[in-house]
Amino acid sequence: MHVFVTGATGWVGHTVVEDLLQAGHAVTGLVRSADKAAALSAKGAHVLQGTLDDLDILRQGASAADAVVHTAFNHDFSKFLQNVEQDRIAIEALGSALLGTQKPLLVTSGLARLAPGRLALETDVPDANFARKSEAAARALAASGVRAATVRLAPSVHGLGDHGFVPILIKLAREKGVSAYIGDGQNRWAGVHRTDAAQVYRLALESGVTEAAYHAVADESVPFKAIAEVIGRQLGLPVESREREHFGWFADFAGMDMAASAAHTRQVLGWSPTGPALLSDLDQPGYYAG
Repeated sequence: MHVFVTGATGWVGHTVVEDLLQAGHAVTGLVRSADKAAALSAKGAHVLQGTLDDLDILRQGASAADAVVHTAFNHDFSKFLQNVEQDRIAIEALGSALLGTQKPLLVTSGLARLAPGRLALETDVPDANFARKSEAAARALAASGVRAATVRLAPSVHGLGDHGFVPILIKLAREKGVSAYIGDGQNRWAGVHRTDAAQVYRLALESGVTEAAYHAVADESVPFKAIAEVIGRQLGLPVESREREHFGWFADFAGMDMAASAAHTRQVLGWSPTGPALLSDLDQPGYYAG
């Protein structure tokens, strides 16, 4: 299978590329710069240079491939709504190139506001009022006849080299001198090791993308306080409850309940995550280097 991957050198995307190549698939990756193109080519992938704003290039990549994996997203939260719109338009462009074919498109999204207070299921439908529109765009394409589906990532896709949500918490703890949580810290996050997450994309493609949504979730329900406790122990800092203001722009995520089941995903894909659990992965000095 020849797969076109956007965000091919990103935290999730580069792992997806590696997993696909190791399984014998061909990959063309979208990259923004020449140095990233060289790194991707060295892995054995083909390169298509461009950005999410280059819609003709997105259509070209999608048209030439047997399947598409969209992992790219601009995570500059200072212009989040602008990035959400960029993402929606890019997904629509990728889908337009696949319309009338049976080529699958996997779009990346998350678990935010999906089912607070309980384990989110693959059958849950996202809150229509949530700002990010990745899954809504995928569902609209599916309704028009494109074989589009969503891979929902756990809020922590962890592993050494992580530059996602947990490093934000580590940086904040260092700056404030305390590893904090909101309230009683019993809001929950799901977690998945990056290599396990990558397998979900590949297995979904290999199985023909039969579901509307897949959950890349290994740890279903980790209390946020437990995450703060590991960070505090590794940094030698106190672990205490703080008001939302302590977290600044990250407060919504720090206080959000994002637990989820992946039972259906495991069943339909035969997926069995083998990477380290979130708390044990965080409880190693390498996570705090740099």
